Amino acid sequence: MEKPTEPALPQQPDLHVDFGLDGFTADEEKYRDFFREVGVGEDMFVPLAQHHDGEHSYYVLFDRAATYGIPGEPPYIALHLQRDREKETFDFEQTPLPLPAMAQSWLIHRGCPHDAIGLDPEFGPPPADEQTRALERRLAGDGDRFAMGYSYTADDPDDMVTVVALRAMDEQAPSPYRVVVEEVDTDAWTHTLREGGFDTVSEALQWCRDRLAGEAGPLPPVRPAAVASHPAGITKAPTSLPPGRSR
Repeated sequence: MEKPTEPALPQQPDLHVDFGLDGFTADEEKYRDFFREVGVGEDMFVPLAQHHDGEHSYYVLFDRAATYGIPGEPPYIALHLQRDREKETFDFEQTPLPLPAMAQSWLIHRGCPHDAIGLDPEFGPPPADEQTRALERRLAGDGDRFAMGYSYTADDPDDMVTVVALRAMDEQAPSPYRVVVEEVDTDAWTHTLREGGFDTVSEALQWCRDRLAGEAGPLPPVRPAAVASHPAGITKAPTSLPPGRSR
């Protein structure tokens, strides 16, 4: 009688991050900065997305050590590596960010193709609905239209939430201050992302504080852009748009 075949165990996602810097060097200050900002935490990074294009590499990393650091600190890292293969040297840029879509945006605006930095579905709770997916796409593509002023990530398993306060770079934009809030449903293991609009920074920050305290009301909607009306028969002259994506 043949021994029954044991079921194959599911393959575990690869958590190893290979920065591809073997044989490359940098000046003492740059090398020290890379070790302090990236290398020292390498074994705690989860690679959510990565793209390699010749001398350039782009990474969205989740820092598992963030939960043990300063409360509220952003847990994601956007990293752009540049290599000079002739000189065998490297350079880098990195920044911590509170949401994966914001890390994608940061990399896209440093040359990473938009379609090449999608998140690995093996990691993290997936979007709960199309509204979340649409807002994440917009943040990834149009993130350069906003400057981040405040963020806080709470990893309480009973209320996993991230709040981000943004300021529109265009001073004439409707709802010049925005709040983006990500909430994780730990039972369904999904996440939602929502956006609200505010007229002042103090209102935006107060909503963030109230949400972290569990006392916030619904997010106010983002005011639509004003549409100018023109008398019948008069055609509006075309206006030149600044370079970049339109919302």
